[in-house]
Amino acid sequence: MMARDSRAGGAADGRSAKVIHLYSSVGNAASARATTRRGPRHPSQGHPNTDGFTDEVSSVTPISDDVRAKIESGEVLLPGNERSPLLSLGGVRRAVAESVIGATGYLRERVTGDYEVDDFGFDKHFTESVWFPALRVLFDKWFRVQVTGTEHLPLEGGALLVANHAGSLPIDALMTSVAVHDHHPDGRFLRMLAADMAFESPFVGEVARRTGSTLACTTDAEHLLRSGELTGVWPEGYKGIGKLYKERYKLQRFGRGGFVTTALRTGVPIIPVSIVGSEEIYPMLSDLKPLARILGLPYIPITPTFPLLGPLGLVPLPSKWHIHFGEPIETSRFDAQAADDPMVIFEVTDQVREEIQQTLYRMLRHRSGVYFG
Repeated sequence: MMARDSRAGGAADGRSAKVIHLYSSVGNAASARATTRRGPRHPSQGHPNTDGFTDEVSSVTPISDDVRAKIESGEVLLPGNERSPLLSLGGVRRAVAESVIGATGYLRERVTGDYEVDDFGFDKHFTESVWFPALRVLFDKWFRVQVTGTEHLPLEGGALLVANHAGSLPIDALMTSVAVHDHHPDGRFLRMLAADMAFESPFVGEVARRTGSTLACTTDAEHLLRSGELTGVWPEGYKGIGKLYKERYKLQRFGRGGFVTTALRTGVPIIPVSIVGSEEIYPMLSDLKPLARILGLPYIPITPTFPLLGPLGLVPLPSKWHIHFGEPIETSRFDAQAADDPMVIFEVTDQVREEIQQTLYRMLRHRSGVYFG
């Protein structure tokens, strides 16, 4: 099998990447000790993410040479507009069958020729044939996701999608990626900016890279946006997915606006994304902070089902979801110096945050039910 290397020569230009404050640092000595025990960090990072901008050691997230895939042309698999009833056995069976068929076809086609991935490790063939069919079981049958506002997604060119974050685990990011691909008329992919922790696990890190995620640093983000990619960021980070259930749908701090700086520098529009439903999949009643500090984790949630039910408690509750893509906030109206103006950054960050917050309130007012709406 022949694999073509298309890696960008990132670090050769001598520029330092800076961390986008997508996720807050755990920020304690226990975390540092835990990181040391886990071994070396992901190749494109030198330290945990922080709320501000700090130096990074690489400009593009590197990938291994043994995973490259040739992008096969073909029709975009679009699901029907109907949503099957919750826990419909026939619907679940069909979804699982489609996932198995997709995986089988992927393996058959994979053996037949050379293949490639992009600079960040994104494997379009794997994502379409294996990853998305598996996620659609959750998207269509479990969460029954309603998607609106797709007319605001550009047909071509880059855009920065900024969404609220919740749910103890970042399942909302996965569902948003399916919503973009399956509901965009051209089946575009969402390239997600993920926290460094996502790349510290060998299995999770490999899957994240193959399905289009990359480290949340400015250079990676700018590279994607200048290449015309739809790029997703969740600025609340751990503060969002780790908040208590009583604080549901109340947006946490958006950091210092690094995502706005990136959008201004690349001249792409910012698309606010509002997600209802993710708060109820793991209602977080409390946080085992002492144990989390020992393990070097941002939090350990206590929910109605976890840890009471053990591994079964990891099954997300079947809340009804609604993902809305808002009207783009254009950045072309600002001059070249705007990216270095703290007042402009604050203004646009506040505008994006307020748009998402008010949209969430409107969506919640029209919500017919949490689990059976």
